Amino acid sequence: PTLSQNSPSRPMDCEEVLRRGHNESGIYTIWPRNRIMADRSLDVFCDMDTDGGGWTVIQRRGNFSRPADYFFKDWSNYKIGFGDIEKDFWLGNDNIYFLTNQRPYSIRFDLQAVDGEKRHAHYDGFWIEDEGNKYRLHIEGYSGDAGDSMSERQNNQKFTTKDQDNDSHAENCAIKYKGAWWYGRCHLSNLNGVYYRGAHESSADGVNWYTFKSHNESLDTTEMKIRPKKFRRKLVSMDTPL
Repeated sequence: PTLSQNSPSRPMDCEEVLRRGHNESGIYTIWPRNRIMADRSLDVFCDMDTDGGGWTVIQRRGNFSRPADYFFKDWSNYKIGFGDIEKDFWLGNDNIYFLTNQRPYSIRFDLQAVDGEKRHAHYDGFWIEDEGNKYRLHIEGYSGDAGDSMSERQNNQKFTTKDQDNDSHAENCAIKYKGAWWYGRCHLSNLNGVYYRGAHESSADGVNWYTFKSHNESLDTTEMKIRPKKFRRKLVSMDTPL
């Protein structure tokens, strides 16, 4: 029989995958609850290891032998997503919209510098609007040790790419800083910037998180991942008698 979209066997995100007893990180199929998605599925990478697991990864950067400017792409690429979800990728703004509008989500940024130092930033609230509203960002409630490089200049901004300028700067911030992001005038974070992997003389066009490594050091790895706000850390194990 055909499963209905709301069938319990169709998880809508990685937290529901985890709830069903799958506790290994890797690729899983989910069905976001969105009428535009209808019955279409989406393959995602689930992080089941970080802070209790259940994270749906929406972006990753790392040393995967790509051209340094691989993420310097246009609106249509960022709309549908690109890359390899086991390596470096952007899940797609439409997919991020579908996911973050089905229930309230938090977001976590895991950042690692070239010297191996790791930091993270957690935001209690994260969602984006649809394409008609240029994927405007809503983010709030910072905690963590990477510093807050999202709330001040990125919150409430529309998404900008090299071929679609929606920022509040006189120039196109995506062109100026060789990325695509929720730029304002312009940014404190640029995680889709050029993969310089370490110090760079140019300012703010690398994979930068200003409050961690300034605008002149490009990070080695980044991951952006979302999880329902109401996540319960101690999930009932499959063999626990109720």
